[in-house]
Amino acid sequence: MNSPKLQTALYSTAGVVVMFVAIVGLNLAFSPARVRLDLTEDRLHTLSDGTRKILDRLKDSDTDVVVNYYVSQKGNRLPTQMETYARQVEDMLSEYRAQSGGRLVVKKFDPQPDSEVEDAAKLDGVEAQVNPQNGEPFYLGLSVALEPQKVTLPSLTPDRDRLLEYDLSRAISQVLQSEKPVIGVMSPLPVFGQQANPMMARMGQQGSEPWLFLNELKRDFDVQEIPMDSAAIDEKVQVLLLIHPKDITDTAEYAIDQFILRGGRLVALLDALSLADNRNPNPMGFNMGGGSTLPQLLKSWGLELDTTRVVADLQFTKEVNFGRGPQMAPAFLFVNQKGINADDALFSQTDNLLLPFAGAFTGKPADGLTQEVLVRTTTDSKLVDGVTAQLNGRKIVDDFTASGSEYALAVRLSGRFKTAFPGGRPGAAAAGETNAPTAQGLTESAGEGTVYLIGDSDFLYDPYCVQIDRMFRVAIPFNGNLALGQNLMEQLAGDSNLIGARSRASLRRPFTVVQEKE
Repeated sequence: MNSPKLQTALYSTAGVVVMFVAIVGLNLAFSPARVRLDLTEDRLHTLSDGTRKILDRLKDSDTDVVVNYYVSQKGNRLPTQMETYARQVEDMLSEYRAQSGGRLVVKKFDPQPDSEVEDAAKLDGVEAQVNPQNGEPFYLGLSVALEPQKVTLPSLTPDRDRLLEYDLSRAISQVLQSEKPVIGVMSPLPVFGQQANPMMARMGQQGSEPWLFLNELKRDFDVQEIPMDSAAIDEKVQVLLLIHPKDITDTAEYAIDQFILRGGRLVALLDALSLADNRNPNPMGFNMGGGSTLPQLLKSWGLELDTTRVVADLQFTKEVNFGRGPQMAPAFLFVNQKGINADDALFSQTDNLLLPFAGAFTGKPADGLTQEVLVRTTTDSKLVDGVTAQLNGRKIVDDFTASGSEYALAVRLSGRFKTAFPGGRPGAAAAGETNAPTAQGLTESAGEGTVYLIGDSDFLYDPYCVQIDRMFRVAIPFNGNLALGQNLMEQLAGDSNLIGARSRASLRRPFTVVQEKE
C-alpha cells in the first residue's frame, strides 16, 4: 500500500513538471512576438502619433528604408550599463518595422575588430566608443538609408534615452525628403561660429563654434545666413529666425517687413539683456544693458519691449552660481508649467524653460492682428533694472513688491499684417527714387501671416539649453529650450510630425510642492 506522503510527493512533482512544460511551451509559442507594457505617465516607450504618421507614409510607398544597426556582441562587448539600452534600441526598431508594414528593413551587424563589418560601420559613419571597464572600443550606432539619402546616428548612448524615438523618426523623415526647406538666420551674434583673430590666436585665444541649435537646424533644413544690413530677403527663404537684432537699421527692418507681407514667417528672439552678446564686455564682468528690439515693426503691430528692464518672478527663481558663489537670481526665469500656455499644441508639450534676463511685451495688437500669449510670468513678478539684477539679486528679493501683473514673455501674432513703412523703402525719397517699383513695396499681406516674438535671445545659446558630453560627443538637453526652438522651426517649415516625439523628451516631473515651499 502506498504511503500518503509518497503519493503527495509524486503529485507535487508531477504538478511542477506540468507547470514547467506549460511555461516553456507558452514562451516558445510567443517568443517571436515582442509584447511590451508601457506604464509610464507620458507613454514614453510607445510610438507617438507623429512617428506613426511618418511610418504610415513609408508604408504607403513602394520603396524600403534600410536601417543598418551596429552593436558589438562577441569579443569586444558592450559595457554592462549599455547592454540594456542596446536591447531597448532593438525593441524600438522592431516596433518601427511593424508600424511601417515591413517597409523599414532592419539589418543587425556585429562589427568585430579588423573585420569587413567594422569597415562597413565606419563607412556608414558609425563611430567607435570606448568601454570604460576595459578601455576597449565598441560600437553602438546605426544608419538610415534611402538612396541617395543617408542619415547616421554615430553613437547611441543612454543619456539620450528620452530622445531615441525623436532621433530615429527624424532620420527617417530626412531620408524621405527630396528637398530641404530654406531657413534664413539673421543675427549680429556669431551664431554660425567665428574664427579667432590671427593676432589673438597667437596669444592662445580660440574662435567660437556655431551654436548647437544652428548645427541641429542644418541637419533638417537648408540654413542660410542673412546679413544684418540686407535690403531684401531671398524669395527662397520660407522662415526667418532673427536673433538679438541689436541696433537694427531701418533698411533691415524694411526687408523683414516685406518678407512678412509676401508670406514669410518670422521667429524673432528679442532681449532686454543678452548674455550671449559679449562683443563689448564690461571690465567688471557684467552686461551694461543694450537689449534688442524691432522699433518700427513692433510699433506698427501695437506692441513694445522695454530694453532697459528685465522681468523678475519669485515663483520662477532659483539660486544660481555666477562664479561668485550661489546667489538668488529672480530675473533668471526657470519657467515651469504655471507660465506656459497649456492650450497651445506647440508650447504645451514642454514644461520647463530657462529664460535668463528676459524682457516683457506690452501693448495691444493693431487692428487685424490677434495675439496669443504663449509664455507668461505669474502675478508674483515685476520689471527690474538689468544691471542690478546681475549684480545683486538678493537686493531685488529683499525690496521686492509684486506688480500683480502677468507679463508676456513670448507671444504669437497672426492675421493680416500691414507695412510699418507706408512711405515705402527707407531712403528712397532722399535718393529721388520714390517712383521706382522697388521703392513702393507691399503695403499689406495677401493672406494670414504668423510672427513669433520671444523676449529672450539667450534661451537657444548653448550654456542655457544643453550640456555637452565631451566623452561621447553628444549634447544632452537639460530643459525644454532646444526642443521648443526646433519645434518652432518644424511647425513653420518642416515635418510637424516630429514635434510630439521631440517635445515629450523635454518633459519633466519636478517636485513642484517642494519647490514652492523652498
